[in-house]
Amino acid sequence: MSTQTKPTKRTVTPFRYDIVGSFLRPQALKEARAQFQNGEITAEQLREVESAEIIKLVQKQKEVGLQAVTDGEFRRSWWHLDFFWGLDGVERTIVDQGYQFNGAQSRPETARLTGKVGYSSHPFVSHYAFLKEVAGEDVVARQSIPAAAQFLFELDRAENQESTQAIYPNREELVTDIAKAYKAAILALYEAGCRSLQIDDCTWGALCDEQFMAFMKQAGVNVAEYANEFARLNEEVVSGLPDDLVVTTHVCRGNYVSTYAGVGGGYEPIAQTLLGIDNYSGYYLEFDTERAGDFKPLRSLKDNQQVVLGLFSSKFGELENKADILKRIEEATQYVDLNRICLSPQCGFASTEEGNHLTEEQQWRKLAFIKEIAEEIWK
Repeated sequence: MSTQTKPTKRTVTPFRYDIVGSFLRPQALKEARAQFQNGEITAEQLREVESAEIIKLVQKQKEVGLQAVTDGEFRRSWWHLDFFWGLDGVERTIVDQGYQFNGAQSRPETARLTGKVGYSSHPFVSHYAFLKEVAGEDVVARQSIPAAAQFLFELDRAENQESTQAIYPNREELVTDIAKAYKAAILALYEAGCRSLQIDDCTWGALCDEQFMAFMKQAGVNVAEYANEFARLNEEVVSGLPDDLVVTTHVCRGNYVSTYAGVGGGYEPIAQTLLGIDNYSGYYLEFDTERAGDFKPLRSLKDNQQVVLGLFSSKFGELENKADILKRIEEATQYVDLNRICLSPQCGFASTEEGNHLTEEQQWRKLAFIKEIAEEIWK
C-alpha cells in the first residue's frame, strides 16, 4: 500500500483499530432485563447482573486487543433515549409508532419535554465511574452519549412538536438550554474521570439521505439552515472543554436489528458543515456499503483530525474480504493522509438492546480481524 508518510501507531483515541461502542447483550443480561420488566427482580438485582456482565465484557475487550473499552451500553435500552431521559425536563413517552428502518420498525418510544431542559444529575455519571474502575489503567475507558443535535432532532419529531413549542416558543432559548445541559453533563463525566468522549449522531446520516432531504424540502424546511443549526449546537457543546478530554463523533446511518434507515447518499451535501465543526478530534464515518458514497468528502477534514473509516459491517458476522478493505483504504488516501486514518466497524453491534443479527463469537472475530489489518498497515 502506498503512503504519503511512514505509517505510525497512535497513543491517544481514536486508535488505529477501534470500536463504536455498543456490544451484543449476553443472554444473562437479556433474561435479567425481562425479569425486571415482569416485576420478578428488583432494580438493584438488575444492576448487579449488569455490573457482572460489564466486568466480563471489559475483560473480553482487553483480550481482543482493544486499547479503548466501553461498558457496551449494557445499562441502556437505546443508544440515545436513555441519555435524554436522564436530563431535567424530559420524560419517556410511548407514541403510536417507532422509528422506521428498512423492513423493520423499532419500539414506539421517544423523549418528550415536560419542562425546561436542564442538568442536575445523570445516571450515566455513576455508570461511567464503574466502567473507569473496572477498566483499570492499561486501557482507555470511553463514554458514549448521543449528540445534542440528536436531542433537538428528537424534540422536532411530529409527535413532540406541540410540547416542545409549548415549553419553548423561542427556538433559540431551547438551543441554549440544550447546550448548557449537555456541557454540564459532559463536565460531570469529566470529573468522574472521563478523558475519551464519543458523541453519536444520526442527524447527519439523515441530512445526506436523498429520501429524507426530499421529504424535508417538500415540508418547506431549509435543509442547509437546519444543518447549520445542528452544527452550531454541537460546536457550542464541545467548546471550552478541558484540553485533556478527547472528543470524537460517530455519524450513524441507522442501525437496528441489522437494518438501516433511508435510501442513502454520500456525505458531500453536508461535508463542509459537518467536518467544519471545531473541537472534534476525530470522525467515525460509515463506509461499509455504497450507500455512503465515495471518499471525496474527506478532503474537507481538518489537518488535526482523524477519520475512523467504518469499512466493516456490524450488521452481519461474515468477515469482509481483506483485499477489498485494503483497496478501499488506498482509495481513501487520495484525499487524506494514511496517518490520519483509523479503522472500526461502521457502527456498534447493538445500538438498541435487541442487537444485530450475528453471534457474540462473530462479533469478537470481526474486531480481531480489524486489528489484524490495522497492524499490517500501521506497524
